[in-house]
Amino acid sequence: MQYQQGKKAMSKISFISHAALFTGGCLLAGITQAQSPDPQGLYSADDIMDADAYLENDSKNDIGEVDDILLDDNMQVQALIVDIDGTSTIEGREVVIENDQFRLETRHEDDDDIDHRVIIGLSEDELQELPTYDRDWWHQARERAAQAWQETREGAESAWQRTREGAADAMETINERINDMSEGN
Repeated sequence: MQYQQGKKAMSKISFISHAALFTGGCLLAGITQAQSPDPQGLYSADDIMDADAYLENDSKNDIGEVDDILLDDNMQVQALIVDIDGTSTIEGREVVIENDQFRLETRHEDDDDIDHRVIIGLSEDELQELPTYDRDWWHQARERAAQAWQETREGAESAWQRTREGAADAMETINERINDMSEGN
C-alpha cells in the first residue's frame, strides 16, 4: 500500500516537472498566445499534438497537423514535426519546423475548450525546401547536436585556460611590483 501511494506521488511530481519543463521550453521556443487577454500559463503537449498548421499568409486553409514535438536535453522545444496533408505539392511528407519558424496561437472557444493553431512563418516554396523528418534527418540532427556540444565544451576549456594564464600573468606582475616597492624602501 505504501509503495502504491509513493508511486502515485512520484507520478504527480513527475507530471508537474514535465509540464513545467515543457512550459519553459514553449516560452523560449516562441510559442505565443493570440486573441486571449490573459496568458494561459501552462501548455499541454497533448493539446498541441494534432493541432492544425497554417501558413502565415493563408491562415484559413490548414496544411497539416502537428505530429511530434522535439525537445533538447534541457527539455526546450527545438522543433515541431508537421504532417503535411493539405498542400498537393508536398502532401504526405512530415517536415521539420524549427522553433524560429512557427508560433502557436491559442484561442479560447465558447465552450471553454482551448484551440491551438500552429502558424508557420514560411511561404509554400520555403515549406517545400524543409527537411523531411526521417531516420536520416534524425541521425544527422543528433550528430550536429553532439558536435555543437563538443565545440562548446572545447571553447569553454580554452576560455578557462586563457583565464588561468591571464590570472597567473597578473599575479606575476603584482609580485614584481611588490618586490620593486620593497627594494625601493
